[in-house]
Amino acid sequence: MFKLATDPAAISATSPDRRRGVLAALLAVLVCAALIPASAGAFDRPFVGQLKAITQIGSTEPANGDVNPYGIVTVPTSTGSLMRNDILISNFNDHENLQGTGTTIVQLTPKGSLSVFATIPQSTLPTGVGLTTALAILPGGFVVVGSLPTENGNSSTAKAGGLIILNSTGHVVKTITGGPINGPWDMTAVSAGPFSTLFVTNVLNGTVASGETPTDGGTVVRIVLATLPGQTPQVISEKVIATGFPEQTSEAALVVGPTGVGLGFEGTLFVADTQANRIAAVPNALFRNAPIANGGITVAKGGFLNNPLGLTIAPNGDVLTANANDGNIVETTPFGAEFQPLETEAGEGGLFGLAIAPNERGLYFVDDANNTLQLAH
Repeated sequence: MFKLATDPAAISATSPDRRRGVLAALLAVLVCAALIPASAGAFDRPFVGQLKAITQIGSTEPANGDVNPYGIVTVPTSTGSLMRNDILISNFNDHENLQGTGTTIVQLTPKGSLSVFATIPQSTLPTGVGLTTALAILPGGFVVVGSLPTENGNSSTAKAGGLIILNSTGHVVKTITGGPINGPWDMTAVSAGPFSTLFVTNVLNGTVASGETPTDGGTVVRIVLATLPGQTPQVISEKVIATGFPEQTSEAALVVGPTGVGLGFEGTLFVADTQANRIAAVPNALFRNAPIANGGITVAKGGFLNNPLGLTIAPNGDVLTANANDGNIVETTPFGAEFQPLETEAGEGGLFGLAIAPNERGLYFVDDANNTLQLAH
């Protein structure tokens, strides 16, 4: 009888081909078991159509003056400084409003009480720190955040950055740099058994050298981590699974490229292709061995979409995206149908990260026009 290994050390001792096969089989069983039951009854009715009001939860600006909230994630389980149902938010700008220089992850309660979960030293990464929308929580309360730093807020000084892993009390325990990581812009995570998988969009593959001339170097990288209880997450594999997303530097937005990502119920990864104003799909994202080219498969383009940035998957399986150009949140089915968007009044440049509220009772979003956390409910 075939038995799947679940000890990362044992898996690492096998041959590379055997290791990949075991990991793929194990992740298939664990992740699909978690995703498929949740899809029952999906696509019944629009999620955003049920949201009738928007309430401001509180300010995201800490005492050091960091602004421009980008990433957002809700805390699933209390551990260390993390309290269940609190919200973590990463700040991209410093007190002088320079992009790519923010160093804080703030923590808000559902009632709006603000504290600082972490202030990450600029020395954490060789190129400095500027926290992006890439923000996730792994089992054990480990927090992963992306960094795309600049020296002075200008895209000409943007650096590759990397991923920073903190423990549940906000202390840095590990960094992931180099290889395919080049300007991590957004991220989603899925965990099953002793493994967690990160999907990270990257936007600096040729953009700084090209200036504001568009390139097609945007990528999605899959990173598999061993996440064993009581141990710091360890990288098992890194692989580019999608290429060819358009990207370019921007005086106003620093860089424009593939942003939000979300894993659908059947293992399809959806990507907000900001520059091309579309939603793309990367099939078989958990297990594919070769990258899909040309920015994946177009699910929807244009319509209510208006330069989508943040992305999350609604409880009904639809794709929610935050428009950069009008402050609306658009719901799109996995088959490309769009519903009437939710108007937030955040306006152009106001939206970025999105997160489903606990118990599926609403949608959190950051309004970086006034540095606040909002709840649509």
